[in-house]
Amino acid sequence: MKKMQIGFLLLIPFVTIITTSLFAQERPIVKSDLLSSAKLIDLQFTDPEIDSLFNDVIDNLANYKAMHALSLNNSTPLSLWHTAILPGMKLNKVQKPIIWDAPTAINLPANKNELAFYSIEQLAYLIKNKKISSVELTQFFIDRIKKYGDTLQCVISIQEDLAFAQAKQADTEIAAGKYRGQLHGIPYGLKDLFAIKNTKTTWGAAPYQNQVIQEDAFVYEKLKAAGAVLVAKFTLGALAMGDYWFGGRTKNPWNLKTGSSGSSAGSTSATVAGLVPFAIGTETWGSIVSPATTCGATGLRPTFGSISRSGGMALSYSLDKVGPITRSANDAAIVFHYLHGTDGKDGSAVDMPFNYAPKTNLKTYKIAYAKNYFDKIKDTNRSEFEVLKQFKKMGIELIPINFPDSGVYQFNIMDIVIGAEAGAQFDDMTRSGLDDALTRQTKNDWPNSFRTSRFVPAVEYINAQRHRTILMQKVNEVISQYDAIICPSRGGGNQSAITNLTGHPVVCVPTGLDAKWQLPTGISFVGKLFDEGTILNIAHQYQKATGWDEMHPTMFK
Repeated sequence: MKKMQIGFLLLIPFVTIITTSLFAQERPIVKSDLLSSAKLIDLQFTDPEIDSLFNDVIDNLANYKAMHALSLNNSTPLSLWHTAILPGMKLNKVQKPIIWDAPTAINLPANKNELAFYSIEQLAYLIKNKKISSVELTQFFIDRIKKYGDTLQCVISIQEDLAFAQAKQADTEIAAGKYRGQLHGIPYGLKDLFAIKNTKTTWGAAPYQNQVIQEDAFVYEKLKAAGAVLVAKFTLGALAMGDYWFGGRTKNPWNLKTGSSGSSAGSTSATVAGLVPFAIGTETWGSIVSPATTCGATGLRPTFGSISRSGGMALSYSLDKVGPITRSANDAAIVFHYLHGTDGKDGSAVDMPFNYAPKTNLKTYKIAYAKNYFDKIKDTNRSEFEVLKQFKKMGIELIPINFPDSGVYQFNIMDIVIGAEAGAQFDDMTRSGLDDALTRQTKNDWPNSFRTSRFVPAVEYINAQRHRTILMQKVNEVISQYDAIICPSRGGGNQSAITNLTGHPVVCVPTGLDAKWQLPTGISFVGKLFDEGTILNIAHQYQKATGWDEMHPTMFK
C-alpha cells in the first residue's frame, strides 16, 4: 500500500540512471556517459550543453550519495499529499441516519458449521441477543482457521491470545448493556501489512518475516473501538503484489490448484472459505477487486482518502487505498461504516459522510453501463451480460455510455506512477541488494520493477502526475453524471487503472460460476467520489435479487 521530496527522494534525475552500474564498476563518470543516458529519456544534448551541465551533475551526485547514507523508514511520508478532490468540486458533507436492512428472529443453526457463512448482521443479532457469546464465536472461527488455514495458505499468524481477550471484553460489555453496534464481538482478519504493537507484521515478504512495528494501524484502532475481535493476520503477495508470499501461494477456495490472485490474497481466500466473517484488504491497482472477483467475494475499494492508511505498509502514497472484503455488499457497508475517516496522520485522508440507504428504490437512481467495454467481450454468454439482463428484470432502464478510456488514457500513466513511488518506498532494499531475498524474481515481480524505476526521471514522473490531473478531470465529468456505471471486473478496457488513478470508488460482487471452469465470475459498480453508499445499495439490491453472494465452495461447508 503506499512521502518525499520530488526529484531527490522519489525519483532519480536522468544523471543517476548510469550511476548504479558505474559505482559497481568503480569507474568515474565521464561526459560521454551523459550523452548515452540522455537517450534513455528521449533527450538529446549538444557537446557544449554537456560541458555546461557536467559539473552540476557531479554536484548532484554528491547530494544523492549523502542522501543515500540517511535511512528512511517505510512510514516516512512525503511533503506532498495527493487528493481525489478536484478544484471547485462540491461534496455532500451531511451525514444522514442509516436505517439498516437488518434481519430479525435469527436462530442458531442446527448444524453449527453453517455459522461460517452467516452474514455480519445475522451474527450480530445472535451476539446482541445473547444466543451465542463472542468467545464461542471466536473459538468457532479460530478452529476453522486452524483446520483450513494451511490448506489455503492464507494465514500468517493467529492472534489467539489477543482475540480471546477482546472477545471476553465484548461479552462483558454486552452483558452490562454496553452494546457498541453491529461489529461488537464479531471476529475478523487483517491483511498482514497493518501494524499492531507487539505482533509481527511481515508484509508477506521473506526479508521482513520477523519485523515488529510498535504502532497500531488506524484500521485496527477503528475496529477495536467498534468492538470487533481480531483473530488472524492474513497473507498478502510479497510487498503487496500477487498471491505468492514467503510461505507459498494463497489458494482459491473454489479450486486449490489455482491461486487466489492478490495482493489481498489471504483476506479474500479466508473470507470466502468462511474462516472469518470479513477481512480488511488494500488496493493500489487491483489488489481488492482482482482477488474478490477471482474467489467470489464482495470487495469495496473506496474513494481514495476515505480511510486513513496510517500504520499500514506504504507502497504508493498517491494510490494506496484500504477497503473491506466481505461476502455481501451489505456486510461491506457495515464494515465501511465503522472504518471510514482519518486520524490526521495520513495527509490524503479526509472525514466524509457515508450515506447508505439500503431501502432506497433502485428506480430513483441513474445507472449506466460501459457499452464500449461490453462490446469488447466476444463471448456474449459471459455472466456480465446476465447482469444487464437482471437489472432489466428489476425494472431498471440502464443507460449505455462509453466509459472514458482511450480518448483520455493515452499512455500508461499507472506504470510510471506506481513504479516510481514503489521504487522510492523500497529504495534501501534495491540499493542494499536485499531484494534478492524476495521469493519471486521474475521479470514481472517487484525486484525488477524497483530496479526499472531507477530509470524514471523526476521530470517525467511529475509530468505523468500532471497528465493524471487532466485524466481525473475528464473522467469525473462523466462519472459524476451517474449514480453508478456497471463495468466488467475483467477485460474490456482500462477501467481498473483509470479509476485507481482518479480515486473513484468501486464495489465488485460475484455473479455466479464460469460454466467451463466452475470458478467465480464478477461485475463492478463504479461510483461518484465519496458516494460509496449508493453503489453499495445498488450492489445490495442486485445480490438480494440473485443470491450469488450466498454461494460457497463446497469443500469448506
